[in-house]
Amino acid sequence: MALERGWARFTYTVPMTRTFQAADPHATPTVNGRPYRIERHVLAGIPCLLELPPEGEAVRAVCPVYHGAWATKEGKLGVYADLAARGVAVVVPDAALHGERQADAPPGLNAREYVWESVRRTVAEAPALLDALADRLGPLPAFVVGSSMGGYVALTLARTETRVRRAAALITSGVWEEPEVHRSELRTFLEDNRPITHADDFPHIPLLLASGDSDPVFGPSAHHVPTATALHGAYARAGRSNHFHEAVLPGVGHYTSRAMRDRVLEFLLSDDALTR
Repeated sequence: MALERGWARFTYTVPMTRTFQAADPHATPTVNGRPYRIERHVLAGIPCLLELPPEGEAVRAVCPVYHGAWATKEGKLGVYADLAARGVAVVVPDAALHGERQADAPPGLNAREYVWESVRRTVAEAPALLDALADRLGPLPAFVVGSSMGGYVALTLARTETRVRRAAALITSGVWEEPEVHRSELRTFLEDNRPITHADDFPHIPLLLASGDSDPVFGPSAHHVPTATALHGAYARAGRSNHFHEAVLPGVGHYTSRAMRDRVLEFLLSDDALTR
């Protein structure tokens, strides 16, 4: 291969294969001593970061992880990497109208409409994202995790996407009372998908709802409690009470705490999660 720079011309050879010392191999990202890979791909037109098991190890499931409003995919990088080290491909997309996709934002939206237009579009494109992952990795069970605005997405996909086997919705709400949302297509989305109204659509899969008791955005009494009450009732009516899990973590505000993250890992890596 030749490289030209200014007046000089250099010729060098790039080896196509490399060997490593078994006792001191190539440095890679690790979590708890386990290696994993990070890749960037555009899947179904969606910019994504993928955290994958080491080369040559099987992928047993996929897990889209959805971030909150005004955030980007990069903010979730590494948070759930323990899944990748254990055989689950973690897929972190930029939500619609966020990150690399901000230029797609339509004019005239107020702040709450911006959030819900992002949710509506992100939910609508999720089947194509799962299709693209199946093309790349093969047909696999899917989990979904979302925090804050991403929790709206996770709750909706738990109801509507048949490939989702487990869902975790964090620091979020299923109440969806939005007086500042006026656009007709967004009002329709809210009415068609409000979790506390459609709670009986959830019990076909295990669900984790986790919040912080000091969350200033989604105060537990106004959001977690009515959401959990509706879901508890639905799972009980379906005879599947043991498939609904909830937690309110002491001292935690509007963020995914380490203990909350660990609850998600335990929930998704339980003995039957990857064998169903």
